[in-house]
Amino acid sequence: MRETRGYIFDYGGTLDTGGCHWGKTIWHAYQQVGVPVGEAQFREAYVYAERMLGRNPIIRPDFTFRQTLEEKLRIEMDYLGLTGYADAVVANCYERTLTSTAHSREILRQLRQTYPMVLVSNFYGNMPTVLREFGFDGLFAQVVESAVVGIRKPDSRIFQLGVEALGLQPCEVTVVGDSIEKDIIPARNAGCQTVWLRGEQWTDGAVDASLADCVIDDLSEIITNLKTS
Repeated sequence: MRETRGYIFDYGGTLDTGGCHWGKTIWHAYQQVGVPVGEAQFREAYVYAERMLGRNPIIRPDFTFRQTLEEKLRIEMDYLGLTGYADAVVANCYERTLTSTAHSREILRQLRQTYPMVLVSNFYGNMPTVLREFGFDGLFAQVVESAVVGIRKPDSRIFQLGVEALGLQPCEVTVVGDSIEKDIIPARNAGCQTVWLRGEQWTDGAVDASLADCVIDDLSEIITNLKTS
């Protein structure tokens, strides 16, 4: 990889779950809590909730991530016609998120000592609130959020906005994300270098890891690779 002068990070699935797609994270919580639905039913509910949240201003800018998760689970459970499980699923997911974000936060704090960083995320308009909730506030020079800028991944223009926020050339910027389709490919199209955080994917098909310039299984490998380069 060419020399990096700045980083762009994805949020959901990258900084908050360690590479595991949020659909899978929630499904595992369903299993552990004992929600009486099959995975096919859950997938329908998950997609329905995501589309509902994307089309309607349900999530307010002051919503914490926990409140966001509660709304998401409320919609899913209503779709499935279930009651009495949402609180346990939220608690399970939130505990995992606290662990993952604490790990990510430490990595980013180390990285920020040398490199400017920008966050580029498909989110609901409450990203600053969520960043404060998990102690990420102050780590990013700017936050480029889809609900605010009106551009969603996989549109490469959202990464171009991230590059502009860093004040660098695209070839000087490395994008780190968990999705080949939504992070790696559009970031490459924007001219950036890419690091794929490999984790459990939403679909079971093979993923072409060669599309990324570098593949890691944990964010700590970024720091390790910098020390050995």
